[in-house]
Amino acid sequence: MEVKDRYRRFGEWKQRSHQVAPLSDEAHECATCGTHYEGNYCPRCGQSARIGRYSFKKALLLFLDVWGVGNRGMFRSIRDLILRPGYMIRDYLQGMQMAYFPPFKMLFLLCTLSFLIDSGLNIQGINRYKLYMEQEKEYAEQKKAEAQNNKTLTEASRATKMAVQDMMYLAEEKIKEYYQFVMLGSLLVFSLPLWLLIRRCPAIPDLRLSECFVSMVYITNMILIYSLIPSLLCFSFKAESRFDLLVLLLAVIPIKQLSGYSYWNTIWRLLLALIPFVFILFLSYLAAVLYIVLTEHPEILLQE
Repeated sequence: MEVKDRYRRFGEWKQRSHQVAPLSDEAHECATCGTHYEGNYCPRCGQSARIGRYSFKKALLLFLDVWGVGNRGMFRSIRDLILRPGYMIRDYLQGMQMAYFPPFKMLFLLCTLSFLIDSGLNIQGINRYKLYMEQEKEYAEQKKAEAQNNKTLTEASRATKMAVQDMMYLAEEKIKEYYQFVMLGSLLVFSLPLWLLIRRCPAIPDLRLSECFVSMVYITNMILIYSLIPSLLCFSFKAESRFDLLVLLLAVIPIKQLSGYSYWNTIWRLLLALIPFVFILFLSYLAAVLYIVLTEHPEILLQE
């Protein structure tokens, strides 16, 4: 019964919006502008009433704040994206924006942190990004060698297959180089079919496309937070792929909480939205491959 009661209280906490601290009734004089006021912040310049002398703790928080990590909204956003993602996103869309870290700024910070971890900021100090690219290059070279040694292929087919391997490797390198912009573009593309399927959801009956896009950015932030775990602990790439697949499946939870649909109604809408998204993504990938080859490596198409 105690476990059941705790689970019930946890469910109630997930659906409860963030509670802002009450205003202080103490009188203050702002050290910056000299304004006399009551409350937590100066109404004239916005300085906190808790400003005092410097300490090592305050210096550390100021240093972290440069990167956005010292902001209390960042820690609260990470916590809520892990424990109550859909409800948090709904609160943000309904106007509670000062309580949470901005979604786009959070996305770029998490992408930067992910790159730093893959570059060597992990428990083993391994440059996982370089190792991954080397493995991809070895795989491409292996496929080219298999095509070269395949006696059943004609010379023209062999050259074509090797050229295709080169183009795919170049496209993957370019996608990695512009990873953040590719991610934002993919989110925007996926937001449209998903919005068409949930725009009349029970929780937000008049959901806008822009709000759906912002929600997808926050959900991507949630996925990135979970994905930092295998990178930080240096999982094998095979184990990391399985972990990432599991994390992608968790994306059902925030969309269910955000929309108010049941799990079944959420899942079939997600699967239906994936069909046009995968098709558009495939066409975009082919267009990117052709553009990269035509502009940077046209000699690949001229191979005999």
